[in-house]
Order: sequence, then structure tokens, then C-alpha cells
Amino acid sequence: MKRSFLALTAAFALVSNLTAADAPAPSRVALKAARMIDGKSDRAIAPAVVLIENDRIVAAGSSVTIPEGTRVVDLGGATLLPGLIDMHDHLTLMPDNLGYKGLGLSIPREALDGAANARRTLEAGFTTIRNVGAGGFTDVALRDAVAAGELPGPRMIVSGPALGITGGHCDNNLLPFEFHYRETGVADGPWEARAKVREVIKYGADVIKICASGGVLSKGDQPGTAQYSPEEMKALIEEAHRLGRKVAAHAHGTQSIKEAILAGIDSIEHASLIDDEGIRLAKEHGTFLVMDIYNDDYILQQGEKVGMLPESIEKEKKLGKLQRENFQKAVKAGAKMAFGTDGGVYPHGDNAKQFAYMVQYGMTPMQAIQAATVNAAELAGWSDRVGSIEAGKFADVIAVAGDPLADVRALEKVGFVMKGGEVVKNELSAGR
Repeated sequence: MKRSFLALTAAFALVSNLTAADAPAPSRVALKAARMIDGKSDRAIAPAVVLIENDRIVAAGSSVTIPEGTRVVDLGGATLLPGLIDMHDHLTLMPDNLGYKGLGLSIPREALDGAANARRTLEAGFTTIRNVGAGGFTDVALRDAVAAGELPGPRMIVSGPALGITGGHCDNNLLPFEFHYRETGVADGPWEARAKVREVIKYGADVIKICASGGVLSKGDQPGTAQYSPEEMKALIEEAHRLGRKVAAHAHGTQSIKEAILAGIDSIEHASLIDDEGIRLAKEHGTFLVMDIYNDDYILQQGEKVGMLPESIEKEKKLGKLQRENFQKAVKAGAKMAFGTDGGVYPHGDNAKQFAYMVQYGMTPMQAIQAATVNAAELAGWSDRVGSIEAGKFADVIAVAGDPLADVRALEKVGFVMKGGEVVKNELSAGR
């Protein structure tokens, strides 16, 4: 019996040693560049080295020792940054499918559009996005396919269908009465709103998106008009928080912004007509503002050509300038702000065009970059995973030629993209 036990012990030891010996060595890569904006520091770090093992960053700084045998990617005079984050995107939406043309769009087609747009967005340097509104849970399917490695795309936080009132911004008002059409996310009254929160979470939502006011691209309402009542918002926000989900409110109007903040919302999207009291409330409650101040240009210049409703273009003419002025006030007041563009209202991949507007309307280049990195990661609840270049975070790293602190438009031409330690795009170096 003793001999059998010793033989068995020896056999287990041999198998364990073979297993350890046969295990693949960690994949180790070092990125080198002239400088690095790590997302946390107030200034660039120069020169820069980022050491990566498998999908994680293990060290970053100016004096990182590169172990023997590490593959080095030397990006020369480029600037390294954390992968960018867009907190208001619609990957399954296309600008030329807005208005009446969208009535002919099937759910399968929307999903396929999302797959193409996910790749464009990733290659533009956005390694994480929050998708706030999609038909038929197409964003849930896209998120899962990307996470499984079946499609290239950014990390995704998704809402599924946006929640709203009958006939509101998140309902479809393009069809006549005889169709009796009602969008999936429509929920009226506090208890129906709670039930709808539970339903979209059941089918995969990571975050809840609600429509607290009218909108620009919807038919028959006005951006400044309140829609969900305080009672309805309080109920659905309470339910979402109970189930561990944050809530984002589409809110252009002054009243709806304040009511959403007082109801406990986590972020205000658009915030076009926010006033001084709304900014004060956002600061007091720690509510993030996500203001899409680029797409006004696209709507006014291209909206008619791509089929946007004439009334939508008229609404944007009245709203865009005010939104930018209020963005400037919010920056000056020190409100918490995260980067969000409303991707899908303009062509995907152009997300970074917003940075120049953020700088024009009051932010420093560093503040604009931090809005799309550490601030966005905080709002996402993913500060432990993304948003900065530091040990333990996912190796989501991008690089641009030149220095975006000198010219923030450098971010519009991302030459290198790495997501989870895998190089997605490299137009700056062949590596060695």
C-alpha cells in the first residue's frame, strides 16, 4: 500500500512538472515612444515605455526596464495614450438611416451595420464605448460577439432599447395610427417603468438609457420639453440602481435636466439647455454631463442630404450654438464631464473630431483627453480596467504622431491601436 501511494505521488509530481513546463510563456511586449499621456498625470511623461504581458499593463513610465527577449515596438516620436472612451455612441445606427428611411431598416441589417461600425470605431482609437440605445437588442449581440473574439470592436457597455413615454423621443412617431406601432422601450407610469427596467436587464442591458425630454431627431416633439415625470424617473432609477445598473438620461431641456438630477440620474446626455442652477445641481450630486458638441456641424451641413427630417434640422439650428455655450459654462464651473459624441448621428470613426470643439469651448487639451479616458472610465464604473496607462489595467493603448497637447487634432489621426495586448492597427512602426 505504501509503495502504491509513493508511486502515485511521484506520478502526480511528474504530471505537474510537465504541465508547468508545457505552459506557454507569457506574451511580453514593450511599447516605446517620445512621450506618454497616461490619463492621470497633468503633464506628459517623456520618454515613455509601457511593458505589457498578455492582455495587461505591468509597468509604465520613463525608466521601465525592458526584460531580455521582450518584443519591442518603437513608435519613435509618437505620443502614447490610453485607449479612448466614447460614452454616448450608437454603433448600430447610421446617419443615412435616420428619418423615414429608417422605417425600411430590419433588425438583422442594423446588427450588420453595427459590426462594420465597431471596427471603424476601434481603428479610430476608441477601445471602449457605451452604446445608449439600439433596436432589437442588436447592441447586446454585438457586445457579445466582440467579447467572444468573433468580431473586431471596442469593449462595449450597452443599454438595449432606450426607455421613454408613449409618443416621446424614444418612441417611433413616423407611422400613422393604423399601424399601432410602439417602440420596445416605451413604458408609462412608475410601475410600468420599473417593469421595463427589469425587462431590458433580463435581455442583456449593462446600463439603462431613458428619454427625459424631447429630441432633435424625433418627430413631433421639442428638445426643451420635459417627457418622463419626476415620479417615473425616480422609480426606474431606483429599480436600476437596485439591480446594479447606472442610468443615463437623454435630456436637452432645462427642466428635465434638473428633474433627472434630483431623481438620482448618473449622467445627463446632451444637456443642451442646462442653466446655472442645473450646473450647480450636477456638481452637488456628482452627476456627469456628457455633451455632444461636434455633431451640430454634421447635422446642419449634411442632414438634408442624408434624409434627416426638415423639422430636425430646424431644431438643431436653434439648439447647437446654445449647447456649446452651455458646455463652456459647465467647464468653467468645474462640472464633472465625460466624452460622448452621439456616434451614428455622424459617420462612425469620426468620434475624435469632437476634441477640437471641446478645446475651443473652454477645455485644455489635457482636460479634453481626460474626459475621454479617466473621467469616462469613472462614469462607466470601469476605473479598475480602462482609462489610464498603469499596471493592472487592460493593455488598451493608442498612439498618434506628434503631441496632442500642442494640437489636439492629432487625435483625429490615430496611427497605432492596441486592445488587450493585441495590435489592431500600426501605421507608425513595424516593431522588432
